[in-house]
This record gives sequence, structure tokens and C-alpha cells, in this order.
Amino acid sequence: MSKNHAVQTPRAERWGSSLGVVLAVAGSAVGLGNFLRFPGQVVNHGGGAFMIPYVISLLIIALPISMTEWAMGRCGGRLGYHSPLGIYYAVSHKRTGWGICGGLAALAPFVINMYYIFVESWCLLYALQYLGGLLAPLGLSFSLFPHCEPGLYFTDASGYGEFFGSLVGISENGVLFRSFKSSPLILATLICAVANFALVYCGIAKGIERFCKIAAPLIILCSIIVIIRVVTLKNPTGAAGQSFLDGLGFMWNPTRDIIGENGEIIGRTNIWQALADPETWLAATAQIFFTVSICLGAISTYASYIKPKDDIALSSLTATSANEFCEVVIAGFMTIPPAIMFLGVQSASNLGSSFSLGFVVLPNVFGLMPFGQFFGFVFFSLLFLAAITSSMSLVQPTVALFQESFHWQRGSSVILAAFMNFIGSFIVCWYTQGLVALDVFDFWLANFTPIVFSIIQTSLIVFVWKLPALQAEIDSGARVRIPRLLGYVVKYVSFPYLVCIAVFWGVRNLGDRFNEIRSNHVAQLSLGFFVVLIVLLTLLSMIVMKRWEREEARHKAISGQTSQDQS
Repeated sequence: MSKNHAVQTPRAERWGSSLGVVLAVAGSAVGLGNFLRFPGQVVNHGGGAFMIPYVISLLIIALPISMTEWAMGRCGGRLGYHSPLGIYYAVSHKRTGWGICGGLAALAPFVINMYYIFVESWCLLYALQYLGGLLAPLGLSFSLFPHCEPGLYFTDASGYGEFFGSLVGISENGVLFRSFKSSPLILATLICAVANFALVYCGIAKGIERFCKIAAPLIILCSIIVIIRVVTLKNPTGAAGQSFLDGLGFMWNPTRDIIGENGEIIGRTNIWQALADPETWLAATAQIFFTVSICLGAISTYASYIKPKDDIALSSLTATSANEFCEVVIAGFMTIPPAIMFLGVQSASNLGSSFSLGFVVLPNVFGLMPFGQFFGFVFFSLLFLAAITSSMSLVQPTVALFQESFHWQRGSSVILAAFMNFIGSFIVCWYTQGLVALDVFDFWLANFTPIVFSIIQTSLIVFVWKLPALQAEIDSGARVRIPRLLGYVVKYVSFPYLVCIAVFWGVRNLGDRFNEIRSNHVAQLSLGFFVVLIVLLTLLSMIVMKRWEREEARHKAISGQTSQDQS
């Protein structure tokens, strides 16, 4: 494939170092999905029984598909493309249909960011609220909420749930815009949005990479502080048998005792029954998609800024391994054992959602823990930093798309992306009753779309780009040799597995979701917003590819005329 001349990038951006791109890609994956969603999935799906399909999904989905996404991203970047639209267009040998799929691939990360920064602002406010209590001995205490004392501590456990509901406006739509004095959440969301777009505006090396190099050590430091506290905890509640090892065993033992409401053993879990449940496999695979950020356009976009001869094989393995370490080891240690220790297996198993674990259950644990205000501040600071590294990666694919589509500089592209992001974020921030809008955004864009595009992207790689081209791209500049078996695993194992998961997942979830759309006007509004964006991106993709074709034809004509003149 010849060097592309349609995309004019005289000042093509590049990562400053190999470490920088690894930290950036790992940072894009290490986020709230690691520290909140993963522990929630483990607890809600049987503990250790969930880890078996999770590890299998890691081996046959995350590792191979992540590497193929790095390969197609670097291939697109070498040909002058940095957006999902351009990368799909280049890898498919400039086929319009696949280019449109690439344009739509930019939709998921962009819309996810619209609600992700809303949740990111929760982490910021929780961290600041804990800081207000932490500074009390110095006479510098403060509270961001008039109805709450400095710090975050309630004598009644139900107070944590009420605080969270009040914070996010769960009782009524539009309440956050009518209560600036009682809740600074809108202001915090605006601050998070400005921070995200400002870092992306600074560029690949000077903005995203530089911040990730600062944030990564801080995330590790905060994690170490919390883990040391968790490992050295003694359960002050006196709950029989609930120790740190009990909490760790809940996560890793495929079979365990079932504890009744009065603390007695009433049975034992059956591992084969758990593994026979399709819901366990669906949850494990969905978690892998969410946590590794595969098929969301972020990895391929980041990889497109790698130098043509830089390694991607080792970088891919390193980034995925770093993400899994943060999720399984760090997040698993920090959240599940203390929840089991202080609340017991019965209460922790009925947490309901990942939001409940992070913003209701764990604050309750910090309230019972010695020096809980300090560790609460450290934990939510960790969440906030991890959230920013992820949300930045969700913005970059759309910025790259606008740069390529309009031949704009980064600043203009960031401004347009920020404006469109504001519209979606407004919907999420206004329709907060029951968090319905956030749930619709999360389901269709963070759960449904990655599964669909995993099949589309894998089909593109194995049936259009072909396995020899994939292997050649991976081998180019590789510091470690990846066996040729990789391509066959993707084609004959990963792809069929993805199709099966998509079918089971669709049967399990889509019926209820369509019923919700028919009966809920907020769900209808949110889905209508998605449809408008899909139409706009489709039209934009078609116009841009037609222009690329004309520019390439013009270039060939000029080159041919020059050759004739020289003859």
C-alpha cells in the first residue's frame, strides 16, 4: 500500500517516548471500570466463579484483539491517518463501507465521555469532601455541602446512600441546575470537562503523554497507601469469620460457603452451576471490553501516533498487563476484602451496582475504619486521576476525526468536540432522576457498541486486511516475536467466541431495553440523540472519503503529467 497523500499532515504529532505511549494506553484503560466496575462484577457474579471466564476472556479476547488494534492503528498512522475513520479506510484498502464503520467507531468513545466526566466529577467532590474533614485538626475544615459536616461520616449507614442520591440528583430531573448552593456538582462537571479538553488541546506529547507520566506514579502511590491500610486492618465490628483473608478468598475461591442472614453456613456454592450460567460469561466478557478499552477507537488512535518502526508487540503486552495488574491485584485488594470485612458477605453481595459499591458501600467502610477520612481522600483522589487518564483517551479519536475531516488545527477541532460534548453532558446532567439517562448512555455505548464493533473490527482484520498483513505489521520493529498462531487465534477462536457472546448478550438484554425505550421518554430522547449523531457521522464520513478520493486522483494526475514532462 502506497503512502497516502489525501491527508495533509505536515506537522504530524508523535509520542515523545515508548514509555509515554504505554502509559497513555494503559491510562486510557485504567479508570473507573477497574476500581469500581470490576469489583462490582466480581461481587454480583459469585466471586471466584466469575474469575474463571474472566481469565479465559482475557486470554482469547483482550490480549490478541488489543494487539491487532495496535497493529491497525500504527498501519493507519504510517499512511497519514489518525482517526478511526481514516484507520478503517486505510486498512480496508480504501473501501467506503468500511470507512463509514470507522467513522461510526468514533461515536462510542465520544458519547461515553459525555457521561464519564459526570461520574468523574463525583470522584472529585468526594475527594474534596474527605479533604475537608481531614484538615479539621488544623482548623482548615470545610464542607462542600450545607447539610453535611466537614468530611464524610454518618452514624447511620443509610446516610451514605442518602448523601449520594442527593449529590447526583437522583430524586428529580433538573434538580442539579436549581440547587447550585446545595450541590456544586454542575460546577465540578464543568471543571472536569475543561481539564479534559485542555489536556487534549495541548497535544499528544505535551498534553496527554505528559499528564499520564505524572498521573501514573500518583495512582500507584495512592494504591499502595490504601492497600497497606487494607492489609493491616483488623475488623472492629466483630463479625464472625470476616477477616482480610475471607475477603480475598471470596474473590479467588471458585467455591465458598453461603452465609445466611444470621451468620450461619447454609450451603456451599456450586462452581459448575455458576459456569453453566451464560450471564456469568456475558458479564466477564463485557468487563474485559470495558476495562481494556478494546474496539472503542482509543487504542488504534493512540497507536497511530507511534513512529513507523517503533515496537507495538511488547508495548501492547505491557499496556494490557499493567491494566490487568491495576484491576485484578490493586482494585481487588482495595475494595472487595474491606467490604467483606466490615459489612459481611451477605451485605456486600447485595450491593446492587458498581456505583453503590464505590459511592455508598466503600464510604461506609471508610467511616468504620481508623483514619478513614485520610484513606477516603486518597482513594477518591486515585479514582479521579484514573478517570481523567481514561476520559482524555475518549476525546482524542473525535478530535483526530475533525482534524482529518476539515483540515483543521488541533485547537479548532477541540473546540468543536467540546461544544458537541456539552450537549450530551447536558442531557445526562439534567435527566438525573433514577440516573436513567446515564444508564441509557452506559448501556448502548459502553456495553452494546463495543460488542458490535468487536465483530466488525475483527472481521475487517481477518477477512479484509488478512492475517499475513497483520503479522507483518506486528513483526515490524518488534522487540519480542509474536507467534504466527496469533492471527489464527483471532480468526478461529476470538471471532466465533465474540459472535456467540453477542448473540447470547442480545437475547439476554435487548428485549428489556427496547421495552424501556417504548415506556420511558428519557430513554427515547437519549436514543434519538444517538441516532442524530450516527446520521451526522455517516454523512461526514461519506463526504470526507469522497474528498480523499478526489485529492488522490488529482495527485495521481499531477504525478502522471510530471512523469510525461520528464520523459
